Amino acid sequence: MTLSHKIIGNAMQMAVCQIADGQTIYADAGKFLWKTVNVGIETHIASQSSAAGGGGAGGGLLGMAMNAGKRMLAGESIAFQYFTARGGAGLVSVAGTLPGEMRALELDGTRGWFAEKDSFVCAEGGVTNDIAFSGLRAGFKGGEGFVLQKFGGVGTVLIAGAGNFIDINPAKYGGKIQVHTGCLVAFEDSLKYGVERVGALNAQTIVTGLLGGNGFNLATLEGDGNAILQSMTIDSLAHAIVQHAHLGHDEKASNPLGSLFGG
Repeated sequence: MTLSHKIIGNAMQMAVCQIADGQTIYADAGKFLWKTVNVGIETHIASQSSAAGGGGAGGGLLGMAMNAGKRMLAGESIAFQYFTARGGAGLVSVAGTLPGEMRALELDGTRGWFAEKDSFVCAEGGVTNDIAFSGLRAGFKGGEGFVLQKFGGVGTVLIAGAGNFIDINPAKYGGKIQVHTGCLVAFEDSLKYGVERVGALNAQTIVTGLLGGNGFNLATLEGDGNAILQSMTIDSLAHAIVQHAHLGHDEKASNPLGSLFGG
């Protein structure tokens, strides 16, 4: 069943999801906005991979503990909020945490998606959610690309990012593209992800890494599949806020030159 939803807004989008009687969706903690009264809400310390899996390491208390441990190691919330409509259809509204776009990913069971760890907003009950580690080498080199979320199963996933989204397929550009590690939002699992240095280790590479704003490494995507990039990085947003923040609201009143030299 495809999740009936409507994405509203421009600079800071939100999604209003209509869930049928008995239907359940789950959301990342902190992404919920509002709901109708016939929609119940529960919080569970487990990922949907264990809740939907049942067997193997994904099921039972051991699976719950392992999944919670992986999310803690990744710096993510260990809890998910589950919303279920009772006595008729209901509405649930969710949103991301940064100014930017939202996107619905439709999973049909043939392909999965990887996403940046903070991009997940909510998903249908038939979608599995797990933490995927891209490897220590890629993690140390790429920084932000070490921890990814992996979605599988069948259903709709809603993700959010910063700024505007850009869709790109490496197959249209020679089979490989290089991406700023902070701009990568999500990509299909048919693509191969990696991290590589911006150039040979020399004086120019050092200058580029220190002063260029990209660091010494770029993420790489290879193969045929869709990738979603964002036009704003979290680091650039945080830097802009800090750069324009004042130490106190009374600075201009106490310092006549505050507007010139303040901040």
